[in-house]
Amino acid sequence: MRGDSEGSARGNGEVSGAPTARRIVLGAQLRRLREATDISRAQAGYAIRGSDSKISRMELGRVGFKERDVADLLTMYGVTDSSEREVFLEMVRKSNERGWWHRYTDLMPDWFQDFVGLEESASLIQNYELQFVPGLLQTEEYTRAVASRGHPDHLDEPTERRVRLRLQRQKVLSRPGAPRLWAVVDESVLHRPIGGPAVLRRQLDHLLEMTRQPNITLQIVPYDRSGYAAEGAFSMLRFAEPALPDIVYVEHLGGALYLDRPNEIELYGRVIDRLAVDAETPDNSRQMLAKVRSAI
Repeated sequence: MRGDSEGSARGNGEVSGAPTARRIVLGAQLRRLREATDISRAQAGYAIRGSDSKISRMELGRVGFKERDVADLLTMYGVTDSSEREVFLEMVRKSNERGWWHRYTDLMPDWFQDFVGLEESASLIQNYELQFVPGLLQTEEYTRAVASRGHPDHLDEPTERRVRLRLQRQKVLSRPGAPRLWAVVDESVLHRPIGGPAVLRRQLDHLLEMTRQPNITLQIVPYDRSGYAAEGAFSMLRFAEPALPDIVYVEHLGGALYLDRPNEIELYGRVIDRLAVDAETPDNSRQMLAKVRSAI
């Protein structure tokens, strides 16, 4: 986030989306099967030579799956039809595939790898920023200035690779079946000269260009209405797949929080609604962008 539509198991075994999302969908389906047969997590864990906590992590999609474990669970849950079992086992194989971001895992902590994987499968990405231009809308120059902490001429190789990682993430917005991005940005972001005036000027040009795309909406919260709805930046990911809950992602210096409890989603949903009201309309926001751009 800083300057961050999954298919279900179908009759033909086809499963789409990123590995992270596939794990969550598979885990949710295994949980429903277990609960339908009134089997406890402890009993299921014993069947695969594990514990109830292992079953819990599997059902939440927080660990990888082994085909043998899933096959044993399916047998325990009474799933004996070979074609139905194959759908699940194919999901296991696909959930263990490496995403494109695997070559950057040495640069990313585990908590951010999960975000990239979920971002790939979201149908709607809602983002609030009050310090930087949202990562998915940054130019390469702007990204380089952020990543280098203001010294883009002195980038080392790991930092340059972080820049490439962000640029690769941005491709999610232009692929077939791209998610919708709804970004709300504090007005101060438009005036903060990240990388210097020339870089900021080109960044504002880029925002004007990107917001012409039908799947991208940008709203600006003006100074006199900022600071009321939210205390900090966050992203909310929404998915077309019913098994994937809405997720709020809040990043901090030492890591990130993933919030998916109904009361948390409701709270942040109200914040998003308030931000949409406090912010200028998309058309007025584009006019603000153009005005700021012409003054630089």
